[in-house]
Amino acid sequence: DVDKVSFTGSTEIGRRVIKSAGESNLKKVQVELGGKSPQIVMPDADLDLTIPGVANAIFFNGGQVCVAGSRLIVHKSISDQLVEGVAKYGREMVMGHGLDPKTQMGPLVAKSHAESVKKYVDDAVSVGAELISGGHILGSSGCYMEPTIVGNVEQDMVIFKDEVFGPVLTVSVFEDDEQALMLANDSPYGLAASIWTEGLSNTHRIADSINAGTVWVNSHLMFDAALPIGGWKQSGWGQESGHQAVSNYLKDKTVTSII
Repeated sequence: DVDKVSFTGSTEIGRRVIKSAGESNLKKVQVELGGKSPQIVMPDADLDLTIPGVANAIFFNGGQVCVAGSRLIVHKSISDQLVEGVAKYGREMVMGHGLDPKTQMGPLVAKSHAESVKKYVDDAVSVGAELISGGHILGSSGCYMEPTIVGNVEQDMVIFKDEVFGPVLTVSVFEDDEQALMLANDSPYGLAASIWTEGLSNTHRIADSINAGTVWVNSHLMFDAALPIGGWKQSGWGQESGHQAVSNYLKDKTVTSII
């Protein structure tokens, strides 16, 4: 009796939903799935804007956001300054209960998830990554994971590929635009991305070359009801918001009549 399913969640469960829909009445399916969104920081970026922007893109809601900017791809010339700035921002964040007005980052959804996030970090460090900041679960009970930055991350590391879904930012360094794009597109996901730069002349080319359904410039997590949000690759298909979202719930019909 169901004609349409709209699902938001993990890629693994999304596959099951699609399979079930195909085995039933071939119902229409719209899925918004996982993400591993890159944040590309160009050498001319305004760091006063970029540092808090990059930090909030990953630490907002404890990183439990499908479009969280979890992969920092930064130009070599400013990498040290930017990473230290984001680390300082994370260290100064107030963690606590979500209903406390002073709280800037709350807990993860469950203790088991906090342990899973920490395992991603520990496993990365065990194979050569550098723990720059954070990396610990706070307290003997609860689900509070420190804002975490992991450097020296190689493309073949699990933490670079998998959606961690926590406050964990990986750092990769580039020297030219093509290397930045290669790193950004080296992912099974294609949900969102951001570019941080003061030089807009090259921005459109870079944005066009990123394999993602949404690209922000000098911002991240910026939404509007008129703008469609939807992923490429294993991030799903179909859009939410915009007129495209309405179209997902409509059917086309052709009526031809000879009079």
